[in-house]
This record gives sequence, C-alpha cells and structure tokens, in this order.
Amino acid sequence: MPLDIKICGLSTPETIAAALDGGASHVGFIFFPKSPRNVTPQQAAGLRQAANGRAKAVAVTVDATDEFLDAIVSAMRPDMLQLHGKEMPERVAQVRERFNLPVMKALSVSEPTDLLPIQGFVGVADRLLLDAKAPRGSELPGGNGVSFDWRLLAALDPGLDYMLSGGLNPGNVAEAIRIAHPPGLDVSSGVESAPGIKDIALIEAFFEAVRAAES
Repeated sequence: MPLDIKICGLSTPETIAAALDGGASHVGFIFFPKSPRNVTPQQAAGLRQAANGRAKAVAVTVDATDEFLDAIVSAMRPDMLQLHGKEMPERVAQVRERFNLPVMKALSVSEPTDLLPIQGFVGVADRLLLDAKAPRGSELPGGNGVSFDWRLLAALDPGLDYMLSGGLNPGNVAEAIRIAHPPGLDVSSGVESAPGIKDIALIEAFFEAVRAAES
C-alpha cells in the first residue's frame, strides 16, 4: 500500500497542483499568524477546491479557540483538523465532537520519554503526527526543518497510525522510510526554496524519492 503523503503549508494554486499531481493523500493549510505559511480561512477555502475528490484538505491550528476553529471550518470546510499545539486528549475529544471531523494530533519528539503521551491519545485522535521538537527559541511548533532520531520509533506499536514529520526532504526521506517504516509522511520546509515558499521542483523530487524507496 502506498504511503500517505501530506504536503503541508501550501498557499498557492501552482504548488497545490504539484502536490496533487505527485500523488499527495493530504494537503495542509496553516492557520497560525507567526508562521510564514499562514493563510486565512477565506484563502484556504479557495485553494482547497482543487483537492476535492483527490486528497484530504487538512486545517492545521495551534491551540486554537473554538471561535477560530468555527471560522476555519465554516469557510474552508476541511476534511480533517490537525491540532499542533499543547492540546491534551480532552481537548482533542472536544474538537472532534464539536465539528464531527477526524482530528490528527501532533506530538513533539526528541527523546524516548516524548513517546509516552502517545497512549493517552490512542482512541481519541484519529491519527497522530510525530514531529521533531522545536529548537530552543523557535516560535513555530513545526516547520522548523529539524528532524529527530527515527530509531526511537522502533518501540512503537506496529499498528499505530501516524505520520512522520520533521526535517524530511528529498535527500533523506528514503532513509526515514527505511528506519521508521511510517504509515505516512508529512513535509513542509523540506520542499521550500525559502521559508513559506514551496518549490515545485522540490515537491516533485520528494515524491520521486518516496516512490523509489517504496519500490
């Protein structure tokens, strides 16, 4: 079965087209003003139309209020919500019930103990995203271009449904697949020519690298 691949932080029709043509299963839109990838609910509403019937459109938020989530869901009508802040299982359950949408919960990883909270989200979140812990001083919880030791994931339950994120790019994704065998991959800064600027050639190269590793 092909890996699920999410291209995250998209903001232009051209790069969304490249993601979809490459075979992305998910396309992600960032709603976080401090991010160079930030879009408005209205912008995302227009951009996500291309994904209809081709990929799941994911709204990525960071400790968002119900009011902000209401605005995003009303305007964009995402297929999935991604919570990339410090949300606890109770908050994930609230969001899932309020919007009747699947929820992916991001967890930050840098050492073995960072995997311990996973159990609290099993059966609560529909999927997990395991991302590298942000460098000291960064205001962004993700999209920092750093990775973690993928060997840590060998201890996970083989049936855990998650996406691997953090520092992935066309040059290292094959190694990540070989070491971690993740069910899905999430890439953002690794297919950019500058912060927030997706590069079509890098998106294409990422898909080529994944397909080569899968075969």
